[in-house]
Amino acid sequence: MRALLVVLGLLGILLIPMPEKTHGGPTQNSQVGWASWYGKQHHGQKTASGEPFSRWQLTAAHRSLPLGTKVKVTNLRTGQDVVVTINDRGPHGGGKRRIIDLSEAAAKRIGLVQRGVEQVQVVVVRRTSGPDQG
Repeated sequence: MRALLVVLGLLGILLIPMPEKTHGGPTQNSQVGWASWYGKQHHGQKTASGEPFSRWQLTAAHRSLPLGTKVKVTNLRTGQDVVVTINDRGPHGGGKRRIIDLSEAAAKRIGLVQRGVEQVQVVVVRRTSGPDQG
């Protein structure tokens, strides 16, 4: 009887759906956390993808998504969203709660510039198929 209960318990655990939304972490399809932005002081510097950073392009830094991945970033306060390409690594400040750094242009599109940091949802739109260079 005890073995049957153990088996049923394990089956029950396997049947529990895994959430698609997670906070931070490696490479989920959806994340909720904090976003910040970077601009003028980094303009022209080399990104992890090898291209120069442009504060006017719709790009972002993410710790683990493959470079070249397109994600939709939605400001949870305003509801505004923008699609950006991951071309750099970061964020480097703000601890683990901060999940993405947006270019200045992307931050403006979702109303992030004034506050500097906002809670966002990041959803993968198109993941690159090649190996990650970062």
